[in-house]
Amino acid sequence: MTALHLQNFSVFRGPCDVLRNINLQVGAGECVGLLGPNGAGKTTLLRGALGLMASKGQSSIAALPLAARAQHVAWLPQAREIAWPVKVETLVALGRLPHLGVGQKPGPLDQAAIDSAIARMRLQGLRGRIATQLSGGEQARVLIARALAQATPVLMVDEPAAGLDPAYQIALMQTLTAEARAGRTVIASMHDLGLAARFCTRLVVLSQGEVVADGPPAQVLTPDVLARVFHIRAYVDHGIHGPIIQPLDVME
Repeated sequence: MTALHLQNFSVFRGPCDVLRNINLQVGAGECVGLLGPNGAGKTTLLRGALGLMASKGQSSIAALPLAARAQHVAWLPQAREIAWPVKVETLVALGRLPHLGVGQKPGPLDQAAIDSAIARMRLQGLRGRIATQLSGGEQARVLIARALAQATPVLMVDEPAAGLDPAYQIALMQTLTAEARAGRTVIASMHDLGLAARFCTRLVVLSQGEVVADGPPAQVLTPDVLARVFHIRAYVDHGIHGPIIQPLDVME
């Protein structure tokens, strides 16, 4: 089953083409890491595919009516600011709104999804706290929990590990891969090549608005791609936990 289909997909900002003729299909159960240097078009691809930016070509998600779109995909942008001083549990519960009718209160299935998301992000001890009073990393985990509680077939996240300490970065990626193994599609823009190589089942590399590599991590993060796209020399190995990538030097 195709969770996202982009065909001849382009996004422009004024006279500049940020993305050019992207053709991409992502299936159910994939955990896709979207990689590329700053300005490559990673965030633009996610936002454009969601219909949040004007585009040309086809996006199967942007073509959905708004209500169906909210039930199909959960979106976590880079911004991690929480605007309202509400309790953590209340904020996580907002993820259930696309599944509720007007004036309808959350039922047992909704509460189970909320409780599960709080537990997966290890927020049980914070569920009664005011979200705006938490640290930046804790607020990020709360917003990720809200997206998990939405329980949509597709989860799109922009830099999900940003602001998290190493333990929570690993725990988050384990959660995302578990979601994919359960049949959910995960598409995440990332800068950490090591995390992407270890946890993603597929990597898509963007450079200057085009897809330049697409496939399993071991086939994508080659010395040539690392040098040509990221301008780095890196230590690359393959261990029992998958590919190991450690950037070493900037290429001159």
